[in-house]
Amino acid sequence: QVQLVESGGGLVQAGGSLRLSCVASGRTFTISTYAMGWFRRAPGKEREFVAAINWSGGSTDYADSVKGRFTISRDNAKNTVYLQMNSLKPEDTAVYYCAASRLGGLQSEPEVFGSWGQGTQVTISS
Repeated sequence: QVQLVESGGGLVQAGGSLRLSCVASGRTFTISTYAMGWFRRAPGKEREFVAAINWSGGSTDYADSVKGRFTISRDNAKNTVYLQMNSLKPEDTAVYYCAASRLGGLQSEPEVFGSWGQGTQVTISS
């Protein structure tokens, strides 16, 4: 069974930065063949795609709303994926979720991610 645990959320002022981490664990589980993604859900809104990275880290994808501000990366040796968030805006306020897909290629549709974390709250004050 795969467990994904997010951390790094918090309250910051607009213009600030946060780095989210997602550590995967489970008996013999490794993320090295999985595509990984970050999604978010703001209050009263639908879950939306934020960023994704393929199994090797060689390909990434971002939502238009975060391009140039967020960077997704991974360290397969540590079973960890990161989301560096810079120039944060109040509209980035949401619960951020990490997800893993057995399909190792770049993915952005939530339906192909079979494992999800519990989420970490990110709140940006204006």
